[in-house]
Amino acid sequence: MQIEKMRLMGFKSFVEPTDLVIHHGLTGVVGPNGCGKSNLLEALRWVMGESSYKSMRASAMDDVIFSGTQSRPARNSAEVTITIDNTKRVAPAEFNDSDVIEVTRRIERELGSSYRINGREARARDVKILFEDAATGARSPALVRQGQIGVIVNAKPEQRRRVLEDAAGIAGLHSRRHEAELRLKAAENNLARLGDVVEQLRSQRDGLKRQARQARRYHELSEQIRQAEAVVLFLAWQRAQAEVSAEEAALQSALAALGAVTQKEAAAIRAEAELAEKLQPLREQETIRAAVVTAKRHELDRLTHELQRLAERQEELERQARRLGEDQSREAGLAEEDAARAERLSEEREELIAAGEKHAGRVEDIAHERIEVTRNLLQLEEREGEIQDRLSERLSEERSLRALSDERKNRHGQLVAQAKRLESDAAALDAQLPKGDEITTGRRARDEAAERLSALEADLAQTEAGIPAARDAVKAAETRRETARISLKSLETERATLAKLLEVPVGTHQPVLDDISVAKGFEVALAAALGDDIEAALDEAAPLHWRDMNGADQEHDSALPEGVEVLSSHVTAPRQLHRRLAQIGIVEASDGERQQSRLAPGQRLVSLDGGLWRWDGFVAKADAPSRAAQHLAGRNRLVEVVAELDAVQGAAAMAETDAREAASGLAIAEERSRQLAAEARNTAARLKELDQRAAALEKRLTDTTAKIDHVRASHGALLSEADALSQLIEEGETKLGSFQPVDTIQNDLRLAREAAGAERAKAASLKAAQEALQRERQQSNNRLEAVEKELKRLAKRQGETEARQREMVEHMTALEAERVKVADRPGEIEARLSELRAEIELAESERKAAADAVAQTETDRTAQQSALRELASLVAEARETRARTDARLEAARQKRAEIMKTIGDQMETSPEGCLEIAGVGGDNLPTADSADAKLNRLRTERERLGGVNLQAENELAEVERRYDELDTERCDVDEAIMKLRSGIASLNREGRKRLNEAFTTVDSHFQSLFRTLFNGGEARLEMIESEDDPLAGGLEIIARPPGKKPATLSLLSGGEQTLTALSLIFAVFLTNPSPICVLDEVDAPLDDANVDRFCRMMEKMARDTDTRFLVITHHPETMARMNRLFGVTMAEKGVSQLVSVDLETAEQFLEAGE
Repeated sequence: MQIEKMRLMGFKSFVEPTDLVIHHGLTGVVGPNGCGKSNLLEALRWVMGESSYKSMRASAMDDVIFSGTQSRPARNSAEVTITIDNTKRVAPAEFNDSDVIEVTRRIERELGSSYRINGREARARDVKILFEDAATGARSPALVRQGQIGVIVNAKPEQRRRVLEDAAGIAGLHSRRHEAELRLKAAENNLARLGDVVEQLRSQRDGLKRQARQARRYHELSEQIRQAEAVVLFLAWQRAQAEVSAEEAALQSALAALGAVTQKEAAAIRAEAELAEKLQPLREQETIRAAVVTAKRHELDRLTHELQRLAERQEELERQARRLGEDQSREAGLAEEDAARAERLSEEREELIAAGEKHAGRVEDIAHERIEVTRNLLQLEEREGEIQDRLSERLSEERSLRALSDERKNRHGQLVAQAKRLESDAAALDAQLPKGDEITTGRRARDEAAERLSALEADLAQTEAGIPAARDAVKAAETRRETARISLKSLETERATLAKLLEVPVGTHQPVLDDISVAKGFEVALAAALGDDIEAALDEAAPLHWRDMNGADQEHDSALPEGVEVLSSHVTAPRQLHRRLAQIGIVEASDGERQQSRLAPGQRLVSLDGGLWRWDGFVAKADAPSRAAQHLAGRNRLVEVVAELDAVQGAAAMAETDAREAASGLAIAEERSRQLAAEARNTAARLKELDQRAAALEKRLTDTTAKIDHVRASHGALLSEADALSQLIEEGETKLGSFQPVDTIQNDLRLAREAAGAERAKAASLKAAQEALQRERQQSNNRLEAVEKELKRLAKRQGETEARQREMVEHMTALEAERVKVADRPGEIEARLSELRAEIELAESERKAAADAVAQTETDRTAQQSALRELASLVAEARETRARTDARLEAARQKRAEIMKTIGDQMETSPEGCLEIAGVGGDNLPTADSADAKLNRLRTERERLGGVNLQAENELAEVERRYDELDTERCDVDEAIMKLRSGIASLNREGRKRLNEAFTTVDSHFQSLFRTLFNGGEARLEMIESEDDPLAGGLEIIARPPGKKPATLSLLSGGEQTLTALSLIFAVFLTNPSPICVLDEVDAPLDDANVDRFCRMMEKMARDTDTRFLVITHHPETMARMNRLFGVTMAEKGVSQLVSVDLETAEQFLEAGE
């Protein structure tokens, strides 16, 4: 398959429909930074199924939709379509019926993504497998985005395995194997569920067979129970009617008593209300008096503070007056000094004017004398010039020689000075060299930081690894807590239910059953032994009761047969039952008939299941538990429930504590994780800083060493040049010594010069005198001007001083006035303070009197309230009595209504109609106990049948049919599981085989390409095997550029890492060419020579394989090597556009034009 074209619409900055054509060879994409070049690569990865919005440089997947600009609105959808050439028919079978495959991904804002393949809806998994089978995909190493080289370099060996998977063509194998494993797990779960269902159906089939036999007996007993229920309900209605009448009479008595007590309570309430009305004005009077005292105390405090403030103000006024007097004295002194200085300056001005007039006459005399001296000097200078010309010719050669000699000497001195300076510079540079301990300290600090970072990362990993366990512990603790709460609630419900069932109805005699406790397991035996007698009461006033016969003669009571256990040893009962229980024995059900013949009169035997053998030959077989047995069992169960409830409450409290501790542990672990992460980031920043500092030290050491070498070389060159100049200077001195003397010419020149010099000296003296006089005149003028300015300044300052003095006088007057005012105020305040103290004392006494009146009234009210509470208690008791009576009456009425409703619901007749249903007359009614006994016996017999299903036969046929179907389905699932396991094993074997074959080929290509790109060196790949999964191994890269030791990728430079990673990617292309390779600015870290090798390698790959290259670059060399170029521009801010140039066609046009 070959990708021919990609079409973008509304994707990121490509708002308009844009087509990117990708032909065979090298296609380049160029443009300025930020114009949207990388969006093309992201669009390609996105349409191939990329699901991570972070790798799309977005905060959510909706961010890939054009978000709008100032001039364009935002879009609500984005769509990318790629066109694939499938003429070779290598696509998966479901898409292999067309020469062209179009894959489209569309996203709508807040609605998610959808995929279409050739216009049909498809799953993301289908798109992913389509591209993975073609050795490409959203995560393919062939799509190298910016920074991807660093990802390959820093990736773990297991992550680099994807490179080999692309080479082996098994990138889609993982998805297929994962799908097969999910199917296998689902099939195994289905098999387990089928087994459970089959077992349930087998048990259900056996139960249905038993139910069919019980259905017939059920109908017979139901009719007899209906007749017995009619009798019982009629008797219950009669009892309820009698209870209603009795409770109505009791209610009338309770209402009369309540009325009397209520009248007394009303009188007490009125008395208490009168006291309350009297108390409120007294409290208000007390509040007013207290407010007066408080107000006067506040005024007292205010005046005290004002008195203190006035004293402080008096001191402040005195200090200001003293400072003002000192300022007046100082101003007066300054005024006198200014007046004296003005007088002195006026005298000086007059002297300066007179001196100026004198200097003007002297300057004019000197000017005439200078003119005469200048005329004589010109004549002498003419003669001197003639002599000088003769001497110049003689000394011309001598001067040139001496000038050359002096120049050489100066140069020699300069060279020596420069050599000394270079020696000083070399010493200074030696001092600037980084000390060995400084470098060692930096390296040690860097190593310590690296070790600390590793330790922090290990602690962080360990802490984060423990967080899931902590969360599981929290969930487990919460589960235990919830289970304990459910158990607690269930036990409380059971306790309440049992307590309600065991509650004795109000108004009846308590049966002896409630005073008996029996060991667990003996309830049925005790109920069978006592029968209906267990319902009798201990109260002798009851119609049926137990008398205390233990005082009677019991010596003649016969003992139970030998070997028979007495029932009383397992029962705790009132003393009235001791004699009866002593004559009852416990035997096994199989031993009852044998021991019955040995019983004395009055004795009986019972078994644990309820069988009874009496001395007179009466035998009762084990039956369903009676109500008494159930009552006894319920009481025992209530004791157990209370004990279990205490245990469960403890467990619930412990579970609550465990949950809180687990939650606290989780919070601590998460906080520890955050702290470790922050410290790791800080340590990483510190490590980076130390690396930069070490690099700076290394650079400084290298630069300084180079400078020292340069200085020392320059020093040697300067010393050599100085030695050569010394030799030339000696030769010049020798030549000068060979010249003849010129004393005569020089003597004439000397005499002429002396005469000219005398005239020059005279002219200079006159000039100096003239200039001195002019300077003195100028100085006098300057001084005169300065005196004038100073006089004006003094006059101005004198006016300012007088103004300040007037202000000081005014200020002093104001201070004196304020001092007089402040001095009078303290006396007024002291007088007011005395008055306030007297007023406060009087107000305090009035407040105390008001408080005493309030206290007395509150005491009287408290006594009245106490009496009122006693009456309220009596009223409450009377109301409670009425409420209880009313409740009993309501309960009796409700009971009667319930009985009538029950009769209507069950019997569908009136209470009197129950007698017709039962077939008895009103005079022949049995007692309630005998009617209940008969009904319980019939119900027991029916209940002994258990649950009866009248549709058992039909249900049995349906169950057998379902059982056969599920058994067949289970066999099919077993066969499917075997096929899935075989398929997974086959996938593993095939993947391992192809992976090993691809590794050998990729390693060979990698070594060859590495040597080509590096012009030498060595490199190899190493496979890291995995024991658990044959497809979960890793890939390690070992590289040795020319002249370096073998090292992993992370130890190479940026350019070396790029070339090594490209060697690996191109090696994969040679093994299993990907349909497309996208390289986003991978040539950025390469120099020109490596860019050339990189381009030649791409051209070779394009020729030798079917891979189409899409290269995003800024490098001119790379651009020049492309077959075609696409330019991405952003003429409109935020909107990218694509323009193209076919370089090969352009070259053909140029060649044709030439």
